[in-house]
Amino acid sequence: MAVPLPICYLNGEFLPLTDARISPLDRSFLYGDGIYEVVPVFGGRPFRFPQHFDRLDRSLAEIRMAPPLARTRWAEIVGELLERNGGGDQYVYVQVSRGAENGRNHAPLPDVPRTIFGFCAPLPQPSDAELQHGLAGVTALDMRWARCDIKSVSLLANVLLRQLAVDADAQETILLRDGWLTDASASTVHIVVGDVIVTPPNSPRLLPGTTRSVVEELALEHGIEMQTRGVAEAELRAADEIWLAAATRNISAVTRLDGQPVGTGKPGPVWRKMRTAFMTLQQRLAGTDWR
Repeated sequence: MAVPLPICYLNGEFLPLTDARISPLDRSFLYGDGIYEVVPVFGGRPFRFPQHFDRLDRSLAEIRMAPPLARTRWAEIVGELLERNGGGDQYVYVQVSRGAENGRNHAPLPDVPRTIFGFCAPLPQPSDAELQHGLAGVTALDMRWARCDIKSVSLLANVLLRQLAVDADAQETILLRDGWLTDASASTVHIVVGDVIVTPPNSPRLLPGTTRSVVEELALEHGIEMQTRGVAEAELRAADEIWLAAATRNISAVTRLDGQPVGTGKPGPVWRKMRTAFMTLQQRLAGTDWR
């Protein structure tokens, strides 16, 4: 886990993260009543900023909260957070809570000032061992709630599912519901069958991944066939390649699943082609406008 960088944003102020305080009556603390977003930053440039904040706005709308800030103000906050924390490769975490009211109240939803928080941390980088040998994964029943398309701060189920991977000396837990692939505990999942990338369709059962949309665009650009359809458990286990896609990991290869090799047991050729395309895209975007 990367140690957060020193300066955060809280309710209109930039201040040391160690000095930041919120009310214990904040609804994100009492109920998990809030939405968050994570934006990767390469060389000081936020990646897919508009798409990440489109998703933030969508999640807010789904829990009946209007965006608390204009997009231009979000861009100012993100840009200043990055500058105050030294630039370079980071990620930015932002969170909007419904706010604090004087008491504990399930309903009606209160009209109180929102709590807006943001901080930065160094962007995790894959090790040479991961790039050469891939990651290990385990499978588990998807026990999350029925609205996984909302990027809610209520992440207890995800935390417990990720712990299953830790217990098994693996890096991620891949989730199955009613015999079908949904997500991983903190990643979108793709499989490769032959030379075809396959990923489940967006639905309330999984989070619409911004990195997933990059995979779709790069597949089209580089002539790699991609299908969006249901993936049965048997097809997952028989896949030639399995990938994880997330803002803080780009695209990672899973080479062992529940102790068994995936394909050849090494990162596959389609993953290598996609990783190269992803790194080329980052280089191509360097220095361009990100807002």
